[in-house]
Amino acid sequence: MEQENIGAEDFPTWRATLPNRPLTGLTVLVVEDSRVASEAVRLLCLRSGARIRRADSIRSALRHLKTYRPGAVIVDMGLPDGDGADMIATIARAMPRVPVILGISGDPARREAAIAAGADGFLAKPVESLALFQEAILAALPPDARPQGLRILPDETIPADPEALRDDLAHVADVLAEAEDTAAIDYIARFLAGVARSAHDRMLEDAAATLARDHAQGRALATGLARISGLVQDRLASARNA
Repeated sequence: MEQENIGAEDFPTWRATLPNRPLTGLTVLVVEDSRVASEAVRLLCLRSGARIRRADSIRSALRHLKTYRPGAVIVDMGLPDGDGADMIATIARAMPRVPVILGISGDPARREAAIAAGADGFLAKPVESLALFQEAILAALPPDARPQGLRILPDETIPADPEALRDDLAHVADVLAEAEDTAAIDYIARFLAGVARSAHDRMLEDAAATLARDHAQGRALATGLARISGLVQDRLASARNA
């Protein structure tokens, strides 16, 4: 992606003021194609006092940034139309710069790529802790924008939303059904790993990791895809019967 001037005006100045809702007045743009992850961030923003805007692709996010000026952008590292690291690099180079840029991924190893691209911090999925979410944003702010004095850290957690989880599993099933070659394998593996981590589904997470490893090593994928398809259908059936 080429460097570009995303916004015509400066991003708004902002400072944390309310101890119980330290992000009050801040607008957060979350660039995330997983509904379960984006719904978790929405609830975390709500509990923190922040406003949220959502985009499910790089193209959609860039359109948002041409019109709106958020105080923070959270970018998934594996998006359907490109690598989140490229999106981060584009935002980090643009002038004026978004005050806070965070990467997010179900693969903790993607932290280094996010930071190298210009992110100020990184969130590992599942993002459940309200305290960790707030600290990740506040720590990236300029010192004069951070809360003054001591602040009690909340102990609230945000569980995965069942309806959003069903939507993500249905999305994976659709992608699997429409995939005609191996081009979508990396996307399926990354997306599913994040969903599995949010659902604390170790079997599904391991299957996604195995698929990604086999694809990277050039191994046969038919067995792995069949296993994942079966696991996804089993979880969808269980969700419908719940």
